[in-house]
Amino acid sequence: MRFLHTADWQLGMTRHYLNGDAQPRYSAARRAAVAALGPLATDLGAEFVVVSGDVFEHNQLAPREVSTALEVMRGITVPVYLLPGNHDPLDASSVYTSALFSSEKPDNVTVLDTAGVHEVRPGLQLVAAPWFSKAPTTDLVAEVLDGLQADGVTRIVVGHGAVDILVPDKDRASLIGLGAVEAAIARGAVHYVALGDKHSRMSVGSTGRIWYSGSPEVTNYDDIEPDPGHVLAVDIDDDGAVKVDPHRVGAWRFMSLKHSVDNSRDVADLDINLDQMPDKERTVIRLGLTGSLTVTDRAALDTCLDRYARLFAALVPWDKQTEIAVMPADGEFDDLGIGGFAAAAVEELVSTARAAGDDAEDARAALALLLRLAEGGAA
Repeated sequence: MRFLHTADWQLGMTRHYLNGDAQPRYSAARRAAVAALGPLATDLGAEFVVVSGDVFEHNQLAPREVSTALEVMRGITVPVYLLPGNHDPLDASSVYTSALFSSEKPDNVTVLDTAGVHEVRPGLQLVAAPWFSKAPTTDLVAEVLDGLQADGVTRIVVGHGAVDILVPDKDRASLIGLGAVEAAIARGAVHYVALGDKHSRMSVGSTGRIWYSGSPEVTNYDDIEPDPGHVLAVDIDDDGAVKVDPHRVGAWRFMSLKHSVDNSRDVADLDINLDQMPDKERTVIRLGLTGSLTVTDRAALDTCLDRYARLFAALVPWDKQTEIAVMPADGEFDDLGIGGFAAAAVEELVSTARAAGDDAEDARAALALLLRLAEGGAA
């Protein structure tokens, strides 16, 4: 038996830092990653798809978001089982109980809206732990495992949330206790645990049967979310043995980069590195820069960053990893071809820029602008 495990589609997600038309393209890419599950299920012979929570970004979505999401699910053709998670819980405002969702839900889509056993076919069950609020007060997975015993039925647990060994806050009531899950596996009551919440693909514990699939399209930077963009193909054979294979469906990248800039050569190296990155329209860069530059080199750096901010889906300053000191070099403004009052004003700006007062940053910005204008660059 083979099925696809996915989670955290979060359809309707926005990223405020995306440039221009990048947000609509990103939203389309998230739907495309879901649509890719249809051909993949056909190619692999998967019986069904389980989505382990957070199908939607939240419950208050525009009607178009709900309709386009359901249309994408319709195209998957095999049965699709949706688990409400912390972003889209089954509360009073749930998208799953809305008139629009109910009227347009395809026949192949089932919401796992009750806790406990859902029969897929004789001998195969899903054990669901849906969220009914954003702040559960108990371990929802442990509750549905309680009392399950080995009886020849193949069972797949579908849960959402953080496993207790992965977070420092062990007192959170909603944490999934690894001990209870592994005990259920050990006694043969369940065979695979399909989890959502972590957006990076991850195996938990030592059994090889407890997995986060990660989000099928990236949602955060690679230092936070190192392995997104996959769906898991899970095989459970007649003896209960499990095999898990990842398949990439995502197309975007969110990357965190650090670069030292202390001279014009470093700025040129940064330019080359950014230039050589492929798929700029599908790449978001969070850039941390450290170093000490002359006003001239800082102006060159700004010109470089301005260019790539237009080319990438987003080029975002990494404020916590950025610290650049700008200091005018001796003779840096001697060749401007100005004299009299203008030359005296430049000298005063240079003096102010070298000081440590509150006006130093404004003086450095003014000098950088002066250099760009003198060189015929854009203001």
